[in-house]
Amino acid sequence: MATMTSPDERLERLHRMVDADPSDAFCLYGLGQEYARRDRLDEAIAWYDRCLAVDPEQSYAYFHKARALEQAGRVADAIATLRSGLDRARRSGDSHAAGEIAGYLDSLTP
Repeated sequence: MATMTSPDERLERLHRMVDADPSDAFCLYGLGQEYARRDRLDEAIAWYDRCLAVDPEQSYAYFHKARALEQAGRVADAIATLRSGLDRARRSGDSHAAGEIAGYLDSLTP
């Protein structure tokens, strides 16, 4: 039977993995997710930014970065992030992500 890891253990493991490979977009995204779960929004946004710098095709990093920005009261920045993510998702042919991003964008814009 697999053992469950604590949130702190997940965070530590992700940091070790990024230390070993700073260009691992999946781990960078994972760090963004872990910090967002802890409501450490500025840190989450910074990790999503690092993820997108390494791999701008990570469509869900745009989505979750926008969510963190919205939670931080930065709605205009969230909208700009979603627009960028929507453009990227469409160009890469990720119609599922494009649909989710577009839906979120619609909910934030009048």
